[in-house]
Amino acid sequence: MGKAQSRYKGTGMSEEISDLVTMATMLVETTPIALARGAPSLDIIDVDGLKAAAQAALTIDPERTLGYGSAAGYEPLREWIATCHGVKPEQVIVTNGSMQADAFLFAALVGRGDTVVVESPSYDRTLKALSDQGAHLRALPLEPDGLDTQALAAVLESGVTPALAHIIPNFQNPAGYTLSQAKRTQLLDQARTYGFTIFEDDPYIELRFSGERLPTLLSQSQNDEVVYASSFSKTVAPGVRVGYLVGSTDIIEQITQLATAAYISPNMVAQSMVYQFIESGAYDRSIDKVNAALSARVDVLASSLQEKIPEIAFTKPLGGYFMWVTFPDDVDTDKLATKCSDLGLAVVQGSNFMLDKARNSLRLAFSAVGEDHIVEGVERLGRALNDL
Repeated sequence: MGKAQSRYKGTGMSEEISDLVTMATMLVETTPIALARGAPSLDIIDVDGLKAAAQAALTIDPERTLGYGSAAGYEPLREWIATCHGVKPEQVIVTNGSMQADAFLFAALVGRGDTVVVESPSYDRTLKALSDQGAHLRALPLEPDGLDTQALAAVLESGVTPALAHIIPNFQNPAGYTLSQAKRTQLLDQARTYGFTIFEDDPYIELRFSGERLPTLLSQSQNDEVVYASSFSKTVAPGVRVGYLVGSTDIIEQITQLATAAYISPNMVAQSMVYQFIESGAYDRSIDKVNAALSARVDVLASSLQEKIPEIAFTKPLGGYFMWVTFPDDVDTDKLATKCSDLGLAVVQGSNFMLDKARNSLRLAFSAVGEDHIVEGVERLGRALNDL
């Protein structure tokens, strides 16, 4: 500011220029930056490909695209999903987003008072949906290689048999962790031995930008002990609202009846669009583009955190949208999130994802912002921490 003022001294413009510089500086500092919501930024969504897919859906199959269809979903997309997972089409239902699929599954399998095992931390909306269903939640520690299966063994050996174990195996929301193959095997063995269902909630599976892809729990199941869910919101666009469930024929038939009662038919236009997007090859290209952007963004986030806030701990994710950062025990991240908001930075406090409301972690989402904003966001986070 001093340099700007001295440069224009004697011109009669120093005050005006100084005011403009001040306003510009304030504008930069207060530009909102969101490291909060798990959604792709528009620049990595294939808008042109979706326009073409919409046109193709209405040209190639207008009757099924624009008409009522089965509550189980748009048949060509249902068949494509079945082929991907090596199951029959009648084992698939395509829904209006994966959250609706979750709601149907919980209504079918979870009664009031039933025990449901969840990860700690876990997705806040799922925790709320299960609580609203009347479930008794048993939160077990989540480690960098996934659910603490030894803690689950202790629960099972105590005589508690859950109706369901909710697992986000790949690039977990909010932690970004991935369930190891060893733990996948242990979890499947436990489900078979004690007779509970694993709900494999897997919307981020395609968003791997490092390491080897692991087989799904569904692909390793033997006795219908797994129900699988995923979504096209993360790989195509959030606005399409297309998710799906894969399970035994009996479970999918039961859920299809719930869907029929709820809406007769899901959004066939969106499902037909997604199918044409896949058929055109745009789906694979979109995943490659998204993963390249996410890989670069998480690298910037990790290096910025290490440089600016070395006292925090985190595990760099191998894919997905999220990084879980843990502060020293004396840092109240609920208060820190408020400080961040004052600086124009949106983050999500970790207590939202914890049943015990522990308050020394944050979830940082790197999917919706460019690399420059990530750097600036971390600088603001550091300033908020210093203010706190």
